[in-house]
Amino acid sequence: MKDRSQRTEWFLDDRFGMFIHWGLYAIPARGEWVRSFERINNEDYQPYFDEFNPTQYNPKEWARAAKAAGQKYAVLTTKHHDGFCLFDSQLTDYKSTNTPAKRDLVKEYVDAFREEGLKIGFYYSIIDWYHEDYPAYGDRQHPMRDNEDFKDKTIDFDRYLEYMHGQVKELLTNYGKIDVMWFDFSYDDMTGEKWKATELIKMIRELQPEIIIDNRLGGNIKSAHPEVYAGDFYSPEQIIPPQGILNEAGEQIPWEACITLNDHWGYHAKDKNYKNAKQVIRTLVECVSKNGNLLLNVGPDAKGLIPDESLEILAEVGKWMERNSDSIYGCKAADLPKPEWGRYTQKGNKLYAHVYDRGIGPIYFAGLKGKIKKARLLADGSELHVFTPWMAEDYSDAENGAFITLSGAQLPDENDTVIELELYE
Repeated sequence: MKDRSQRTEWFLDDRFGMFIHWGLYAIPARGEWVRSFERINNEDYQPYFDEFNPTQYNPKEWARAAKAAGQKYAVLTTKHHDGFCLFDSQLTDYKSTNTPAKRDLVKEYVDAFREEGLKIGFYYSIIDWYHEDYPAYGDRQHPMRDNEDFKDKTIDFDRYLEYMHGQVKELLTNYGKIDVMWFDFSYDDMTGEKWKATELIKMIRELQPEIIIDNRLGGNIKSAHPEVYAGDFYSPEQIIPPQGILNEAGEQIPWEACITLNDHWGYHAKDKNYKNAKQVIRTLVECVSKNGNLLLNVGPDAKGLIPDESLEILAEVGKWMERNSDSIYGCKAADLPKPEWGRYTQKGNKLYAHVYDRGIGPIYFAGLKGKIKKARLLADGSELHVFTPWMAEDYSDAENGAFITLSGAQLPDENDTVIELELYE
């Protein structure tokens, strides 16, 4: 069996993926946590199940949008915390095939994304607000956490675990090769072996030996000797780690920041607080510059359409990626401090300078004097001249630095102007 470094090799090359949060919560359109925030019981949530019919769901369009944006893999919510399944599970009736949709929406997703050459990921919530054997009263998040009617309710948690493990087995058996298993999430004492995590991982590895798994079953992925269920990659949410992610020995471990385009994961009709393409591009660059990935979220609506605002952002990111993806795919952190004008990424002897701040005069590359063989503007391949201006003699560290001038008062690309520096080997 491959070890973690072998399993994650493709992941660290691809760098950019699409997260898709979609389910019944798209109908109330107040975000994916609406059941918990508004204390909605099963009966009051049922009308959304009864009417769920995404008539415009076309995962081929989703896949084309992801590919055009430069994303190499995707992760879909097969079951979120509300317990509703987008796949034809044989272990529950609470699934898309029993709604007016009458479709296995996961199968269609897998087929569409695979056809576009994208790798397939499954998100699966290990918590469940619908299942009768999942703890409700007194739980931190359950919609019925304060409802006295649930205070003395008898549950059989082992029966829930049998259900949960069984659904994971279905997902990893019925849809061919799956590349990512994205569990969500452990909390309080609901962590690690509470989920029978070692047993679960053993089953997963037998079914899908090459799959990579996030760290949200619990355990300490940063340990020198992590638990078998600690995961293959770390999953910071809505934040970029200041120094990337290191284990206790100071070694880099794979990580992936999951980030929303607005302020919610699931569709929220009134949330128009979208990040712009510049922010997304620079977030992707920041992740790669710290040896990480970006999993960027979209939340399709009740009809199955990705919001226009999200599509427009993805399209603009894709235009930048068309010309500059060499500075993302297969790249990692450079062995140089963060420059004052932007960031570095590196692949072999190619150093990519991501210039955000034009400044005045030539751009200064500290520590690179005599080390640059060629310089090009990555977007169009045009040659750039590396030189030492006559005034540089007054720089205290000019003997160590190189200079490049960009023509014009403004940057060629205000989102991120990338200079490819080919270094002497």
